[in-house]
Amino acid sequence: MTDTFVIVPTYNEADNLDDLISQLLALPVAIGVIVVDDNSPDGTGKLADEWAAKQPRRVHVVHRPGKMGLGTAYLAGFKKGLGIGAKRIMTMDADFSHNPRYIPAMIELSKEKHVVIGSRYVAGGGQRNCTWKRVMLSKGANFVARSLLSLQARDATAGFRLYQREVLESIPLDRIFSSGYSFLVEMLFLCQRRGWQIGEVPIIFEDRRKGTTKISRNEVIKAQYTLLRLAFRRLRGGEPRRPEVPISSS
Repeated sequence: MTDTFVIVPTYNEADNLDDLISQLLALPVAIGVIVVDDNSPDGTGKLADEWAAKQPRRVHVVHRPGKMGLGTAYLAGFKKGLGIGAKRIMTMDADFSHNPRYIPAMIELSKEKHVVIGSRYVAGGGQRNCTWKRVMLSKGANFVARSLLSLQARDATAGFRLYQREVLESIPLDRIFSSGYSFLVEMLFLCQRRGWQIGEVPIIFEDRRKGTTKISRNEVIKAQYTLLRLAFRRLRGGEPRRPEVPISSS
């Protein structure tokens, strides 16, 4: 039975999607895939539909009318995953910067932790083939996010994550403000403030193999605003705590 689903947001990822889904479905763990496509002009959505027709129980597709932001894509994937009964929901990029080979270790750690991060910044982790500007941007964003928000995870901006179902059910997803990459920081902030246990698995983050990066200057500005907004919220306090529920190890 497939109880872990991986959300893959896509926009013009036709060069990567076939290889990625093939590798995901071939892993030695039972996982499914939820492709959230933002009406890609290159036919990514059609490719995803073909996979869903071949693997209707393991591949699901959410079609959106256009580019609406990474965060809202994850939210659409969360709702789809919860609706089909997933016990664990993961997020990852479609460009192979997050290698599927780390997923079994993340699922294993999820037997002890409620949230698991594929982390560049713990022992054994790192980055490969990334420009120095991208490395500095990542490290700087992590330092600022961890300092302002008192986040405990070493890799606070990572998009390679696993959430237990009860974590997502405890968060008012429709009230999350961020829509872009800063959504990742806001989600981690909400998880930590609710007291969910967070663990990290070391990964080597690799620059995308094909296509172009989608991080814009506008996204960086939005992220700065999100950090300031959440920092004020942290000082104000009053976050609800998580319910006392056991970690699902099935």
